[in-house]
Amino acid sequence: MVREHIDALRAGMRRRGVLDALSPTIDRAVALDKARRETIQAVEERKAARNAVSQQVGQRKRAGESADDLQQQSRLLGDEIARLDRELAQTEGELSAILLELPNITLDQVPAGGEDKNAVVRSWGAPRDGARVQPHWEIGAKLGIIDFERGAKISGSGFIVFREMGARLVRALMNLMLDVHSREHGYQETWVPVVVNRASMTGTAQLPKFEEDMYALRDEDAFLIPTAEVPLTNLYRDEIIPESELPKSFTACSPCFRREAGAAGKDTRGLLRVHEFDKVELVRYVTPESSEEQLELLTGHAEQILTQLDLPYRVVRLASGDTGFASAHTYDLETFAPGVGKWLEVSSCSNFTDFQARRANIRYKPSDGGKPRFVHTLNGSGLAFPRVIASILEHHQQEDGSVRIPAALSTYLGAERLG
Repeated sequence: MVREHIDALRAGMRRRGVLDALSPTIDRAVALDKARRETIQAVEERKAARNAVSQQVGQRKRAGESADDLQQQSRLLGDEIARLDRELAQTEGELSAILLELPNITLDQVPAGGEDKNAVVRSWGAPRDGARVQPHWEIGAKLGIIDFERGAKISGSGFIVFREMGARLVRALMNLMLDVHSREHGYQETWVPVVVNRASMTGTAQLPKFEEDMYALRDEDAFLIPTAEVPLTNLYRDEIIPESELPKSFTACSPCFRREAGAAGKDTRGLLRVHEFDKVELVRYVTPESSEEQLELLTGHAEQILTQLDLPYRVVRLASGDTGFASAHTYDLETFAPGVGKWLEVSSCSNFTDFQARRANIRYKPSDGGKPRFVHTLNGSGLAFPRVIASILEHHQQEDGSVRIPAALSTYLGAERLG
């Protein structure tokens, strides 16, 4: 991209609104790429020269002649090659570090601009009037299902304890979502590690950009996952997949850990922004030609959970300036919580094109026998629990202070009502 499509790269950064900030970085990448190629050429030229000298040394020795001058020349060429190799390693290291800092280029259908250019593409259900609806932290405490105080005592602010029917509600949501996605939508259910190495975090673009938001393990170069996207996408890191196996689709439920270092003071009440939460994740590996169609499919799978929970929602296409670092096209699914009077994001469904696949070296072998190509990766929450629970407690709240449980979920919970 830096070498052959620099204008497209700059245009993509302009659409994201970050070109001015990244122009010096892009210029440096162009210069480093040029220097890298020139250094590689210089190394090859000196290696060829050294090989020629070595042949002359052999000829002289076979003729019984002195080759001291040629051997000295060969040593000097060897020293020069070693110096150039060191320069090349330094150049490649700096170039790689810069490339990891450049975000993906959004697709043409993504509107340019910031958050104000986000567009609602469809909606389902009618948001409830919140005039007499208690916020979820109040009704949750009254029902004895959410214990904010003891969560904070145990771990600090932003950590939650679910109790009795609250704990069962979490388990019921997990079972409902995993069953729907595995049995009805064809995802392979998996159970993945919550500790991953640096290569895995780099492959999905959490690192180096968002390292301050991650929980790192002391004395180990490892991290707690911010989402099951990380282990699921890295299942096939450094592998080549036969095209006949695509699309591959996986779902997993996992705890997610986020320091939220840059979110101080934002939505701190209740379940709206916490440091540890549970989420069912959807990940797909697909061919480049099908990735946009596959994004619509994956988004629809996440939407189906919201309809089964009888929660009104809307699908929002994010503008370039509001699209995540690694994404080329993102839909946010938002459900309305009448007690707090806000639309809450409960899923973000994204097409990453080949951005993650290049970082993680995930390729597929075309059926026609062509050279391996990078897959396109997609993921989305299907769904994240805390805000879904907040919306259930508020949207399905009854006048007597109880909460109605939608039929699809009550089968798993073993109750039709909380309270």
